[in-house]
Amino acid sequence: MSALQFTLGIPLLSSVLLALYGQRSWAATLNLWAAGAGFAASAWLAWGVLEHGALGGGASQLYIDSFNVYLIVLTAFVGATTALFSRPYMAQEEESGRLSARRLRLYHASYQGFLFTLQLALSTNNLGVLWVAMEGATLATVLLVSLYRTPEAIEAAWKYFIICGVGIALALFGTVLVYFAAAQVIPDPEQALLWSELARHSAELEPVVMAIAFVFLLVGYGTKVGLVPMHTWLPDAHSEGPTPMSAVLSGLLLNVALYAVVRVKILTDGALAAHPGVHDPHLPGYLMMGFGLLSFLVAGLFLHRQRDIKRLFSYSSIEHMGLMTFAFGLGGPLATFAGLLHMTVHSLTKSAIFITVGHASHIAGSQGMEQIRGLIRTQPVVGWGLLIGTATIAGFPPFGVFVSEFLLLSATMAAQPWLTLPLLVGLGVAFAGLFRHVQPMVYGDLPEGQSAVRANMWPVAIQLTLVLWLGLAIPAFLAQWFDQATLLISGEGLL
Repeated sequence: MSALQFTLGIPLLSSVLLALYGQRSWAATLNLWAAGAGFAASAWLAWGVLEHGALGGGASQLYIDSFNVYLIVLTAFVGATTALFSRPYMAQEEESGRLSARRLRLYHASYQGFLFTLQLALSTNNLGVLWVAMEGATLATVLLVSLYRTPEAIEAAWKYFIICGVGIALALFGTVLVYFAAAQVIPDPEQALLWSELARHSAELEPVVMAIAFVFLLVGYGTKVGLVPMHTWLPDAHSEGPTPMSAVLSGLLLNVALYAVVRVKILTDGALAAHPGVHDPHLPGYLMMGFGLLSFLVAGLFLHRQRDIKRLFSYSSIEHMGLMTFAFGLGGPLATFAGLLHMTVHSLTKSAIFITVGHASHIAGSQGMEQIRGLIRTQPVVGWGLLIGTATIAGFPPFGVFVSEFLLLSATMAAQPWLTLPLLVGLGVAFAGLFRHVQPMVYGDLPEGQSAVRANMWPVAIQLTLVLWLGLAIPAFLAQWFDQATLLISGEGLL
């Protein structure tokens, strides 16, 4: 069997086994080992792509290139580190009575099912299968968000299902329009939704149809990215679901949805560039820049109004997804490279933060920030983890988030200098919003009854160390992937 088959097969098989036998005592261990094996398979796959080039393409239903291979590895890695945190955390939830053994079975099966749908969305060559995989991720997330079965959790899951259901329906219509445009130039209807074929014929696609399709796909998949004004599901889903779900939701699902938007943008750019008199060839970029900047600024302002620690960092996720969307919309080698790097460092940092937030909530017995105080004295490792994670996501040097934001600011000053000021103001507002809340949680007066808990901070240490490493020196193989993906996204590396 190939590395790609293992990468997809391990989470799928594990999900089925956990659905059948998830009430056994070894279910959490199986979840951890399956996630670890999935990461090993993805690393094997990445090595093969690095050595031999793109895998699949043509008439194949699967396609791995420099753009999605590093996201596959990142998804598997964050899934594995979150599973490492999940094992003791969810055991403590069961001990406290918040979850039954039956609910834990649902959690573990949905967790592996969620990872499978994300890996399928990243590795498929078929835009129709991509849509199906994103819908599968939606259903898996609904089960995870509603896991506690409280009225608030049910409401959050329902809200997520309705809003993302509407979004995914719009994405389906956009996909149908892409098929309509492709059917005019690709003789074999079975290949009309294959991305590799669409990329080869992108200059022949009807530009007006592709522009309309891109609008529907941007709004549809942008709903899952968390772009304003389609973002309202995200804070509720984060605050009411289990913390490991928040870590993978913020670190993985949002990335995959943005990946889908960028894939379609590549096709639309090719169609519009071939017919510059019919439509503005920069239309997709302008739309992404507009949605991205709006999301970035609105989320930064909403950071100041939060009272729930998980909602606080969910708005931080919206802010950073807006920044990435803006980067890919701006285009050009530097901005695209910055967007790819930011996808990586944000995933690592935000999942580390949510792991720390989970421990902080257990220490205080509440997600309310007014009840979380003096963490650095109650349990220093958790307090320092929250402080360093917040400094990292706020863009402090020398962490990788600072590097990606600096590169984006440099690209903006070169291409659209008048947008540099809104970006700087947004970064300052977000910085103030985060530290306004985090400082008293870390250094505030120690409340009565707050005591240390069993905390597994190894995933946090590993992830933040990687973000620091990426801020100091990007490894050669990762820089090579980013360079090749930059050429692909900018239109210079199409098949």
